[in-house]
Amino acid sequence: MSSDTQGATLGGHGARLPAESGLKQPYHLVDPSPWPLVGALGAGLTVLGIVFAAHYGNYVALGIGIAVLLVVMFGWWRDVLRESRAKGVHTPVVQLGLRYGMMLFIASEVMFFVGFFWAYFHFALFPGHVLGTATPSWPPQGIHTFDPFHLPFLNTMILLLSGTTITWAHHGLIEGDRRALIRGLILTVLLGLSFTTFQAIEYSEAPFKFSGGGIYPSVFFLATGFHGFHVIVGTCFLIVCTLRAIRGDFTPQRHFGFEAAAWYWHFVDVVWLFLFVCIYWAGQGPVLHE
Repeated sequence: MSSDTQGATLGGHGARLPAESGLKQPYHLVDPSPWPLVGALGAGLTVLGIVFAAHYGNYVALGIGIAVLLVVMFGWWRDVLRESRAKGVHTPVVQLGLRYGMMLFIASEVMFFVGFFWAYFHFALFPGHVLGTATPSWPPQGIHTFDPFHLPFLNTMILLLSGTTITWAHHGLIEGDRRALIRGLILTVLLGLSFTTFQAIEYSEAPFKFSGGGIYPSVFFLATGFHGFHVIVGTCFLIVCTLRAIRGDFTPQRHFGFEAAAWYWHFVDVVWLFLFVCIYWAGQGPVLHE
């Protein structure tokens, strides 16, 4: 065994440390950082800003809170990327912890959408709970829904295709094919941007409005709108991965940043399939034909 890979098994986890790393255990003890405190302040200011915006029409606190959060995200993730390039810092045990963290984050996102589906099915299965309706029905009377096999179906095909392109990129990374990695990522980003564009067109042509439209528009726009927000976040995630791939940051052995983005993107794909089947297709009512 060479001096580069020599090291004792520490902590009972089978993690070997590079001899030159200077670490005595396989865990990365992070340096003191301002980001947790600043991030908490930014999150609190954002929530307070939402209250001010909703009740008083004042968006100053909301804008400052969002700006602080964006700075924290950029700075914190920049520091994590620097750590990942430091030899001996992201040991196998640390990488395993990052994977568990991403899994738990996606699990929390699943429960986030469960709340929206719960609200939707509560009123869809028990339309008598919708206030102000003489004859209970779902969708409520007067609501014209989207044709599921128009833009919604197109967006479904776009997201399914993006799932194949991100898988192609992952396969290229594992096989050491950097060109396939970059091409797959670029195609996935373009498909994500296309989805967002078509969803914006769909919203602009919606036969119902979020404000004052009743329970159906509220549930519809919250569920599909938050999914659209997650698509935007995932697209930004993939853009960063594309830039890192072009820079040569990923290797077949070390590429958790890409893996996390791919997991997140597949999660977004699956959620959309449930939205399409449950809300657009199974929940279809009278369609407005112009």
